[in-house]
Amino acid sequence: MKYELKDWLNSINHTKNNIMDEDPDASGYPAYIVNRCLSGHMDCILYVNEMNLAHQLDPKLQYDFYINTLRPRKRFSPWLKKEAIKDLDLVKRYYGYSNEKARTALALLSKSQLEQIELKLNTGGKK
Repeated sequence: MKYELKDWLNSINHTKNNIMDEDPDASGYPAYIVNRCLSGHMDCILYVNEMNLAHQLDPKLQYDFYINTLRPRKRFSPWLKKEAIKDLDLVKRYYGYSNEKARTALALLSKSQLEQIELKLNTGGKK
C-alpha cells in the first residue's frame, strides 16, 4: 500500500502506530520531506538536526528514530515559503538580472526610479 505524507507524519507525531512494522510492503518513506516538516517545531529541531547529520541511514532507521524519540503530540505548521518581494520581477525584466542581482539593484533604486521603470515596461492591455 502506498502511504501519503500525512500518514507518515500522523504515525510519527500522534498515533505512534509503526506503519513499517504493520505493513511490510510499506515503502517510499520521504525522509527529506519529513525532516523538513518536523523542523518547524521547537521540540523536534534537535532530533531533525541529528537526522540531517545521519542522512545516509536507511529510511526505516530514520523512521524508527522519530517514532520512538518524539513525544506524541499534534503538530501542525504551515509549509515555509519564500517571501515574495515587490517589484523584483520588474527589475529582473528591465535589466535582465538574476534574482540575486535584482535584489541588490532593488535596494539601490528609489521609488521614482521604480515608477519610471514600470512606465517603460508597461505595454498596455489587461494584465
